[in-house]
Amino acid sequence: MALTVGVIGAGQLARMMIPAAVNLGIDLRVLAEADGMSAELAAVRVGDYRDLPTVLAFAKTVDVITFDHEHVPQQILRELVREGVTVHPGPDALLYAQDKLLMREKLAELGLPVPDWARITEPSGLADFLQQHGGRAVVKTARGGYDGKGVRVVSHEHDVDDWFQALAEDGNDGALLVEELVHFSRELAQVVARRPSGEIAVWPVVETVQKGGVCAEVIAPAPQSAGRLADVATDIAVAVAEGIGVTGVLAVELFQTTDERLLINELAMRPHNSGHWSIDGSTTSQFEQHLRAVLDLPLGATGARDPWTVMVNIFGGPASGSLGDRYGAALAQHPHVKVHNYGKASRPGRKVGHVTAGGDDLDEVVYQARATAQIFQD
Repeated sequence: MALTVGVIGAGQLARMMIPAAVNLGIDLRVLAEADGMSAELAAVRVGDYRDLPTVLAFAKTVDVITFDHEHVPQQILRELVREGVTVHPGPDALLYAQDKLLMREKLAELGLPVPDWARITEPSGLADFLQQHGGRAVVKTARGGYDGKGVRVVSHEHDVDDWFQALAEDGNDGALLVEELVHFSRELAQVVARRPSGEIAVWPVVETVQKGGVCAEVIAPAPQSAGRLADVATDIAVAVAEGIGVTGVLAVELFQTTDERLLINELAMRPHNSGHWSIDGSTTSQFEQHLRAVLDLPLGATGARDPWTVMVNIFGGPASGSLGDRYGAALAQHPHVKVHNYGKASRPGRKVGHVTAGGDDLDEVVYQARATAQIFQD
């Protein structure tokens, strides 16, 4: 029987599901926000994911709905479920990826490790938190922030007055999230997948390198992570997946603190930048696994193909021309490195692709990946 998966959103994540779907004989269909997006190869409809008739008409053409992003409004998700549409992850789980305050509340309820935090609705609340935490903190908008957006390090109670003002102007009685400024030695990510029947698959924990609040590099597995650290990261991610009822791929971003604790930073309930290495570096990529999971098929093995795999994002692209114009130099100089082009126009700061290298020597693998990415950015 043919299987059809509908993806809402046509960014690079939907694009990278296409090869996995082709290999499995899955009919992948995409609801794109606009023409010319990364996943236009599989786009069968262009429309607003905030418009119920548009989304419902698309959903009725597929067996299961999943997502390229977390921005589909809750009222639309719940209406899909009421109409009998299979949605993975479902609205009850996705809620915690859409709202950081609700996420913090749920994780605290589950007894999972998070930074100290508070809900604030006015500057005086921020002032109190700053006084209790050494005069500095991190403030986040509850909704909409990603890749460093909606996040601000503050040291004064009026440093986010503009955000409070925006909430007031929108007639929104919402709040902001304030967290302790965590002293961490590095950032990690644990990616897992869970199918509706409960089976869970876990990839090695990875180290992520952030630049300007955006993931720039991923090292798999995270150096010096074997043993207890890997076990704790796995336990945390599995507890999140089971406690929230996630179906599909889940990425749990973690801080490794200077006193060797692991604290949850963010959640993503979809394939994630920290898992891109798995396309070339794992027996089963996160994109194939996500499709298996949302269709409730047995999950694939997650072992690494090489002792080390390094992924480096390509930002911006060349100043003139396209990524394709640099293929000759990149592929000739680094024939063992895999290049992934997202089909996006070059623009400063934009993720337009990534490269992946693997091998036995970490220093050499890092060099190969960075050098190849640099060719596309010069």
